Amino acid sequence: MSRRPAHVTSGPYAPPVPARELSVVSADGARLHVEVHGPDGAPAVVLAHGWTCSTAFWAAQIHALAADHRVIAYDQRGHGRSPASTACGTDALADDLEAVLLATLAPGEKAVVAGHSMGGMTVMAASARPAFRAHAAAVLLCSTGSSRLVAESTVLPLRPGRLRTWLTRHVLGSRAPLGPVTPAALRILKYATMGAGSSPHMVEACARIVHACPRGARHAWSQVLYVLDLDDAVRELDVPTAVVVGTADRLTPPRHARSLVAALPRCVGLTELPGMGHMTPVEAPELVTARIRELVATYVGPHTAEGPAGVSATPPAARTAHTPQTAQIKEGA
Repeated sequence: MSRRPAHVTSGPYAPPVPARELSVVSADGARLHVEVHGPDGAPAVVLAHGWTCSTAFWAAQIHALAADHRVIAYDQRGHGRSPASTACGTDALADDLEAVLLATLAPGEKAVVAGHSMGGMTVMAASARPAFRAHAAAVLLCSTGSSRLVAESTVLPLRPGRLRTWLTRHVLGSRAPLGPVTPAALRILKYATMGAGSSPHMVEACARIVHACPRGARHAWSQVLYVLDLDDAVRELDVPTAVVVGTADRLTPPRHARSLVAALPRCVGLTELPGMGHMTPVEAPELVTARIRELVATYVGPHTAEGPAGVSATPPAARTAHTPQTAQIKEGA
């Protein structure tokens, strides 16, 4: 029997075919699969997915934005089509985002950078990096946090404390294969990561992506999340930043979003989505896409084929492949 694809192949959550695909080399030599959608010269959006996901996670946003934006999405190392690496940590995440920005954006070109879950942590980790500061006009943080992720997770319905933290660490960090996407697997994934009102096609889309993540990568990056401490990095994220969270998020409960809002130097809004879980770009695709559009319109603005202020918006080919880079909705501020 042939292996089921790592994502759904029809409907709004089926990934579109990219305009081009790149292999970007990070600072330590790790190769990253990068996709570019939409027309050259359009305002740029960079999408960083979360733990156990892939570029396919952003399918709804790519479909909606690519007509009039240049959308850049990449697989985190060890996820999707990016090979695993011996280096796992926030420095590697920051290196990888820097490499993608340098490879896909022209000098002086600005972009909105959106990160979900570990993708948001990637943005935080890169906040003081030169390439990030040169290219990030604004940021969207979806369903993420900067520290105490395992201790504050409510995936296990137990009283907070050392026992819950220990059990959560071992459940999330299990090396056991997830196996096929069965009805039982769909129920478990929905409980852990999505709101009760999530439709079956949303749950199926997320389950296909998560179950396709190699268990070695799933385990390795779970250990990074266990010790994560990016509280200082949040205070370095000195660009306009919007935050989105689901009120039923068990992996990064709303307290994380509120802590980010309190610490961010230039927070431009918190959106809490009633009843929604951790997978907000899938559970609330129109709202997440609208937040990205608002940030682009406010902080990037219209481009031409020559890019902002006459800068070419098409980066040199040599920078895109084989050269290592050194490099009720509740809202409030």
